[in-house]
Amino acid sequence: MKGLNLFVAFLGGAAVGAAAGILFAPQKGEDTRMKIAEILRKKGISLKGCEMNQLVDEIAAEIKNEVAQ
Repeated sequence: MKGLNLFVAFLGGAAVGAAAGILFAPQKGEDTRMKIAEILRKKGISLKGCEMNQLVDEIAAEIKNEVAQ
């Protein structure tokens, strides 16, 4: 079970890292959100528009908090 938890933690970290890289890219927010949605769909995660916006906002807030520290 530890191996599975480690794997899930790794995937979560990779997803947040990828999202952070995309968020800091010099593109319009709409384009960035569409790319994040596409990546998540490829991973088997399907979110509605409002759910996607909420997720992106949460990730952006976490990144800003980490950068500020």
